[in-house]
Amino acid sequence: MGKKGGGFGGPSMPGGQAGMMRQLQKMQQDMVEAQEALANEVTEVTVGGGAIKIAITGHQRVQAITINPGIIDTSDEEWMNDLQDLLVVAVNQAIEQSQTMAAERMESITGGLGSMPGLGGLLG
Repeated sequence: MGKKGGGFGGPSMPGGQAGMMRQLQKMQQDMVEAQEALANEVTEVTVGGGAIKIAITGHQRVQAITINPGIIDTSDEEWMNDLQDLLVVAVNQAIEQSQTMAAERMESITGGLGSMPGLGGLLG
């Protein structure tokens, strides 16, 4: 006689494999919905004491860049270099913050399941 059970579930797991598959399908649907929501979630980053503000979505799409000219010292001959440097810093911080926001949303759904043996690649 062959061995019964195996897979994800066994006699001790309610629903066995079918229950696990339903949970994975629900998680996948929740992840799709979270990805769609991230397109509309916006986070803002401000640098240079308010000189530059960037609004970015959870999909790393820049929505707006606001430059406060009252804070930029245009009498300093290096003002353009300073502005460019601030823009680079602001964009990079905005992207990092957006990526963190997206990762937190996905982590709240998966609960760290992506690192479970046997599930590698299924949840990413």
